[in-house]
Amino acid sequence: MTSDPHSSDPAEPAVTAFLGHRRIGQGTRAAVTRAARRALASPAAASAALLAFDDASGAPVELDLRTAAPAASVDAAAPPPPPGRPRLGVVAREVTLLPQHWEWLALQPGGASVALRKLVHEARRSLAAQDAQRAAQERCYQFLRAIAGNLPGYEEALRALFRGDQAGFDAATAGWPADVLAHGRRLAEGAFGAVQG
Repeated sequence: MTSDPHSSDPAEPAVTAFLGHRRIGQGTRAAVTRAARRALASPAAASAALLAFDDASGAPVELDLRTAAPAASVDAAAPPPPPGRPRLGVVAREVTLLPQHWEWLALQPGGASVALRKLVHEARRSLAAQDAQRAAQERCYQFLRAIAGNLPGYEEALRALFRGDQAGFDAATAGWPADVLAHGRRLAEGAFGAVQG
């Protein structure tokens, strides 16, 4: 069972599990947990560590390997929404700026909040490619640091990853176990674009 880490349903994030350096499951957390239980029941599992990863972030996650118990049926009604205007998701936080920044913001149509939201929106749009590259590098790094730290070429692979050097990454990881390498490359999709200084 496979799933694309970039298009998984946020309610059901994709997970990939390894027993040692062998991939044993990929998909929903429930499906991967079942695969992990089966793999751990085999005699070959005695000396290998079980590691599971969130495919969206590359970060390690824990699987509940206890035998599933029947879930209690709880029919709790959602509380009614509070009266008044619906919440728009606006969060108030402190921003520290120099006096000339506040003066400029005060002259903008709509005031400081509107101007700051426009500036953030424009920066997100103009830096989207760099942000996507940085996210892919971080996703791959989280996975590699948990599973590949003892593999030959690990440090060279990380340096190449953060340089955006795919040829260097491929050379440093050439002798790695196939499942680790395949998943690392999958998580690194987008990490090797042009790095902007």
